Amino acid sequence: MANTRSAEKQNRKAQKNRLRNAHVLSTLRTSVRKFREAAASGDAQKSKQELAAAVRQIAKAASKGVIHQGQAARRIARLTKAASNPAPRPQ
Repeated sequence: MANTRSAEKQNRKAQKNRLRNAHVLSTLRTSVRKFREAAASGDAQKSKQELAAAVRQIAKAASKGVIHQGQAARRIARLTKAASNPAPRPQ
């Protein structure tokens, strides 16, 4: 329980930020999942579109401070690498 008005305000801000961060992370995970599904299906055009959307979401999350800049760079690099080396399709 907060003892001062400033501490109460900080708690309110923390709750808002936590909700915003959870939404941004959820959206980011969804876009990455969509890219992975498109890449697994072998559809190059859709995979390229989903990669662009995922990279945009990751960069946006990093700029808002939801994830660290280094983590964003690592995720983008791994997704780009996965896009350039598609998984072999089972026959």
